[in-house]
Amino acid sequence: MRARTLSVTGLTLKRTPSISVCPQCLRDDLYTTQSLLQTRNFRTGRRIDASPFGAAATAAQAIFKGLPRAPPGVSVDPLRMVGKELKFLSNNIRQLLGSGHPALDKVAKYYTRSEGKHMRPLLVLLMSQATAVDPRKDLSRTPNTAPVDISLSPLSILEDANPDTDHLVPEPPKTQSFVGDENILPNQRRLAEITELIHTASLLHDDVIDNAETRRGSASANIEFGNKMAVLAGDFLLGRASVALARLLDPQVIELMATVINNLVQGEFMQLKNTAKDEAKPVYTDNTVEYYLQKTYLKTASLISKSCRSAAVLGCSAPEVVEAAYAYGRNLGLAFQLVDDMLDYTLTEAELGKPAGADLELGLATAPLLFAWKSNPELGPMVGRKFGKEGDVQRARELVYQSNGVEQTRALAQDYADKAVAAISDFPDSDAKAGLIEMAEKTMKRRK
Repeated sequence: MRARTLSVTGLTLKRTPSISVCPQCLRDDLYTTQSLLQTRNFRTGRRIDASPFGAAATAAQAIFKGLPRAPPGVSVDPLRMVGKELKFLSNNIRQLLGSGHPALDKVAKYYTRSEGKHMRPLLVLLMSQATAVDPRKDLSRTPNTAPVDISLSPLSILEDANPDTDHLVPEPPKTQSFVGDENILPNQRRLAEITELIHTASLLHDDVIDNAETRRGSASANIEFGNKMAVLAGDFLLGRASVALARLLDPQVIELMATVINNLVQGEFMQLKNTAKDEAKPVYTDNTVEYYLQKTYLKTASLISKSCRSAAVLGCSAPEVVEAAYAYGRNLGLAFQLVDDMLDYTLTEAELGKPAGADLELGLATAPLLFAWKSNPELGPMVGRKFGKEGDVQRARELVYQSNGVEQTRALAQDYADKAVAAISDFPDSDAKAGLIEMAEKTMKRRK
C-alpha cells in the first residue's frame, strides 16, 4: 500500500480529546480490513485485465491527441462542463412528473424545487461523454438515437381512460428536445433523468422511515405533507422512472436500473440491523465492517455504479469499458457514503445543512463507530440496543473521538476514491475524464 499521511484535514472534531494516532498502526488496521473484505463475499473491486486496455489506450491517445483537455495542474469544474445539460435535465424532470392531479404534482415536485447536488445525473452525463470518445466499442450493437418519449402502447390504455370520458384524461407528459453535447445520446440524457427520479424517490421514502424533519434546508416532504402523501409521491416517482426506463428499449439497462430499486429496499432492510446477527450484546468480528459495506453498496453505491454502467452500455462501449464504468461508480459510491458517515461526527449542524449526529440518534452504527468498536468493547451493548439507553449517544460519540475511527474511515474512503480513478485510467484523455477524476477528489474534500 502506498504510504499516505492520514489525517482529517480541514475538519474540526467536536469535543475531541488530545490523542496521538500512530500512522503505521492506522495503515496496518486499514490493510487488515481490506484483506478481509477481499476474501469474502463483498469484494472491493475486481481488477480488469490491463493488457487490452493498454493496447487500446495507446491507439486512443494517438487518435484523440487533439481533444481539448484541461492544462496540467488546472482543476476542471464538472458542473460547469455539463451545466446546460443539467438545467435542461431539471426542467425535463418537472415535466415528467406532471400527473394531472394538483396535490400529487405539488408533493412529487417538492424536492425538485431546490437545487440539490445532482451528483448522480452529473456522473451519468460525464461518463457518457468520457466513454463516447473511447474507440473501444461493442460492434454487435448500434447506438439508439430514437426519441425517448414515444409510447409503446396506446395512450388511452396507458392512462387508463374511461372510454366515455376521454376529455378528462390528462395529456401525457412531454419533454423538450435539446441540442447539447453531441457525445451525449438522447437515451443517455433520459438515463440521467431516470437516475435522479429514483434517487429523489428514495429520499422521500427515507425521510418517512427516519422521521426526518428537514431536507436541503427546508421542511422535509413528510413534515410538509404527511407520511402518506410522501410515500405515495415516492411511489409515483418510481412509476414515472419505470415508464421512462421501458422507453429506452434496452433490456440490459432496464434490468440494471430495475435491480437498483430492489437494492435500495434490500439495503434499507439491512439497515434495520447494525450487525448480521442483530444480537442484544454483539461482539466485533471480521464480518462487522463487511456487513456495513454491503449495506452501503445497496443503499448508495448501487445506483451510482449501475447508472454509470448503463451509460456505457447505451453508448455501445466495449465490455471492458462497461466494466470500468461500473467499477468507477461502485468505488466512488462507497467513498461518498464513507465520507458522509465521517462528516456526521466532524461537522456541526450549521456546516452540514442538516442535523449533525443524526446517525446515532437513529440507532445507526456507521464506519467511524464500527472502527472505534474494534478497540472499545464497551460499544457492543450500545450497538445492540441501538443507542437507546439514556447517555448512550453521548458516550458513543466520546469513544469514537477517543479512537482513530474517523481517521480509519477517511483512509478507507480515500482508498475507494483512488480505486475509482484507477478504474478509468485507460480512458482517453478528455475534459469528461478529468471531470470524473475531479468528482472523486471533490468527494474527499466535501463538507456537506
